[in-house]
Amino acid sequence: MSDGSPVVSGYVGNKIAVFSLQSLGCDVAALNTVQFSNHTGYRQWTGSRVSAEEITDLYQGLKQSYLDDFDMMLSGYVPGAAALEAVGQIGQELKEKAKSKPGSFFWVLDPVMGDNGNLYVAADVVPVYRSLVHHADLVLPNQFEAELLSEVPITDMPSIARAIQVMHERYNIPHIVITSVSLPHPDHPVSSLSVVGSSMTSDRRARAFKIVFPPIDCYFSGTGDMFAALMVVRMREAVHNGFGQQGAGQVGAAAAAAGGGGGGEGGHPPLMERKSWLSDDGVDALDLPLAKAAEKVLASMHEVLSKTAENMERAEKKARAGVAADVDGVGLEAEAVAEAEAKKAHLLKSKAAELRLVRHLDSLRFPKVEFRATRL
Repeated sequence: MSDGSPVVSGYVGNKIAVFSLQSLGCDVAALNTVQFSNHTGYRQWTGSRVSAEEITDLYQGLKQSYLDDFDMMLSGYVPGAAALEAVGQIGQELKEKAKSKPGSFFWVLDPVMGDNGNLYVAADVVPVYRSLVHHADLVLPNQFEAELLSEVPITDMPSIARAIQVMHERYNIPHIVITSVSLPHPDHPVSSLSVVGSSMTSDRRARAFKIVFPPIDCYFSGTGDMFAALMVVRMREAVHNGFGQQGAGQVGAAAAAAGGGGGGEGGHPPLMERKSWLSDDGVDALDLPLAKAAEKVLASMHEVLSKTAENMERAEKKARAGVAADVDGVGLEAEAVAEAEAKKAHLLKSKAAELRLVRHLDSLRFPKVEFRATRL
């Protein structure tokens, strides 16, 4: 099940999540929390937000027809506190229903609140996310959202490690991946980016890793939604293939050959049958299913974004050709003409920067993994 914000044109929210999930073989029930003409990066849009009552009503409709048998749930952008509480109630109900069968339901929570120091949801949404995190299995905040959840200022790699430890301890959240980390470090190439992840031990100690990768000099919308959707698939895939068991390499190979999840060591059940798919304490950070999943997700992301950037100039020229003639400056002040031209340029550039998913399905399905996890 996926909930988030769809747009009529472009790829963000549920529009990108559903496509990514279906491209990798998942059946998806999409519950939309808004319906916008386009994403907000265009700085103008039309559409409406779905109310908390409508969200609850839609879910009740699924239940009454026995259509609520979900293995995983991805929750994304929700515009208001009441609507977020309604989404959270769905997640909690599904968790409770699966309680008697550990590992049968996994909730991935993307706490969409803001970025670069700025909220783009109402302030009352933040405490609701804080109240929901401990119900989820995997949380995917960006650097700013990790600060909001942990209340730890993140300024360097040691502080991000503290933030992760605080979240494990405070929320008992099993798995964490912090996306879009931009922090200098002597071991990192100049201007590099990172994702930092961790799966906790039985006593809530972090097993942290980082994956460093080069940035692409362009602003894209929808990257967080794409990352979250791909993590849903790749996390399940890594667990199914036996990563994270004691002796992960051997178990993973056997599982791949047999097409199954592999058995546990010493009589332990396989991860697919454990609560939150948590590995034994002896499993190293680099062997965690979370680390293997994140490596593959970043590979797909880098390929899609690189190909989108390569085609941007051509796409922008094509967009300009398809738009009416330049602004008629007759009777307008020079400043007004310049403002109208700047607005048009921004809109066309935003269109050119839409992620090119449909043309690059192989990047979603069979990415070449180049960026490997290292210990934090």
